[in-house]
Amino acid sequence: MPQNSVGLVSKAFAVFAKDIRVELRTRFAVNAILMFGITTLTVVSLSVGQAGLPPKLLAALFWVILFFSGMSGLAHTFIREEEAGTSLALKLHADPTAVYLGKLFFNLLLLSIMTAIITPLFFMFTDAPTGNLGPFFVILILGVLDLCAATTLVAAIIARAAVKSALFAVLSFPILIPVVLLLVAGTSQILDNQSISESLIYIQGLLALGIVWVTASLLLFRFVWLD
Repeated sequence: MPQNSVGLVSKAFAVFAKDIRVELRTRFAVNAILMFGITTLTVVSLSVGQAGLPPKLLAALFWVILFFSGMSGLAHTFIREEEAGTSLALKLHADPTAVYLGKLFFNLLLLSIMTAIITPLFFMFTDAPTGNLGPFFVILILGVLDLCAATTLVAAIIARAAVKSALFAVLSFPILIPVVLLLVAGTSQILDNQSISESLIYIQGLLALGIVWVTASLLLFRFVWLD
């Protein structure tokens, strides 16, 4: 691996490790995401019950829960830098690309933890079919990547705004509509016990959107972060 790539990875890991240490002290983002996700899942399961829900409705409920749970905490990694007054030091001492990658890795870890907890609870509470879990996990991994890739850049944009949380959701939703539509359509096919070939077009679309969002964010983040 080239020396500059090694340096970039180590700097990104340093930002990632710093965010983990801070989060372990405060646990704000983890608690916010988990509390919102579990509360929403409980309310949904009590409201709709378990029997006779069509796959498309189950898929929509699942991704609505994950989407809005993520909106409650994914922006905190940049908001915390502004509120603590550490963003200027980070701008002076860290490469913008390393900052973006470190924050992206942190958000991926955060949303992955929430997904690992919410997903089995969702299957238990809603009695969703579990006969086709392989393709489901493929879409789940791509969905987490796409959500984090898009929202990490948006979080950097709104970090200095007055109404941060509301603005984060408002800006994130329009750009994530294609992702959410693909996630719901692909997940509904899988919950309907269709083969992976039936869902391949949705998997390819999610992979393409993930690549586009990561590439665009890497190109644009320097201007957003240093502005």
